[in-house]
Amino acid sequence: MLNYFFQDISSQFSFLNVFSYITFRTGVAIFTSLIIVLIFGKPFIKYLKSSSHFNQPIRDDGPTSHIIKKAGTPTFGGILIIFGILCSTILWSDIQNIFVLICIFSILSFALIGFIDDFFKIKFKNSRGISAFAKIVLQLIFSLMIFYLVSISTPVEKRYLLNLPYYKDLIFDIGYFYFPFAAIVIIGSSNAVNLTDGLDGLATVPLILVTLTFILITYLSGNVVFAEYLKIVNIKNISEVCILLGATVGSCLGFLWFNAPPAKIFMGDTGSLALGALLGTVSLITKHELVLFIAGGLFVLEAMSVIIQVFSFKVFGKRIFRMAPLHHHFEKKGWEESTIVIRFWIISIILVLIALSSLKLR
Repeated sequence: MLNYFFQDISSQFSFLNVFSYITFRTGVAIFTSLIIVLIFGKPFIKYLKSSSHFNQPIRDDGPTSHIIKKAGTPTFGGILIIFGILCSTILWSDIQNIFVLICIFSILSFALIGFIDDFFKIKFKNSRGISAFAKIVLQLIFSLMIFYLVSISTPVEKRYLLNLPYYKDLIFDIGYFYFPFAAIVIIGSSNAVNLTDGLDGLATVPLILVTLTFILITYLSGNVVFAEYLKIVNIKNISEVCILLGATVGSCLGFLWFNAPPAKIFMGDTGSLALGALLGTVSLITKHELVLFIAGGLFVLEAMSVIIQVFSFKVFGKRIFRMAPLHHHFEKKGWEESTIVIRFWIISIILVLIALSSLKLR
């Protein structure tokens, strides 16, 4: 909206030409969504706290400290994050860009799943929500829809390409195998972020870091000169997604203001499933799925800890970890929550730097 307005009158006021630059609008989008979340955050939390119906149910088998300290904290913080993203994106991006629209669909579709899950949790006062089977079926349907939209919006010769990080000549066309692969990427990313979101601020900072990584990747992939220099796949018109990702960073920063220990609100499945799906979708659009695996390695570790725990218990009758996901294991070992969160943030920073090095080390 404002993006179109300023570009239309830039012929009369030359300084407004800055709104034609992706980098400038990305920065403005970050600031805009941050302000929106900070402004609406306090009254939104106040409204949720005015009724105990919105309080996040705490796992009965979780750490005792959670039952004491986190009981009574409202959920549905994801609604606040998504509101900031959508407002800022509509204001500053080319909303007619197909890749921006796909990302918005990705956010809203998985947010719907998360909202239903959160609603069931608060309605029935338990931490289970909808059944795992129902959740996976819905995620599978939406993920295949998302990739179909991505595939028909991508040039045929680049549609099913799989890039291997650190190797400039190892690019494979995996054909229709890309469909199940794409579903795994989106569903895996969505659920991995969801599993990580268990401590105050734990998932938010890694989300910001990984999103910043993909702002850079998206910008470079959308630029013919940079893409050729770095030997990465160039996809026309994807740079506009940078504005949406910038809005995501701003919203997450604003949410972190309220989610910092002790959290005044939780993201809930509404936010974590949606943001995880967004990262998976952008990795498919830019053909950097394996880079997401590296940059989002913290999310992968959390998800793998759950898979290993379930497999070990089902097959051998033994638990590898004291509790899964991994952050609960360290809580059970006596680590302070703040210690776990900060150390996991450090791990995420290291993984993001390793992922970024793949752009040059080819």
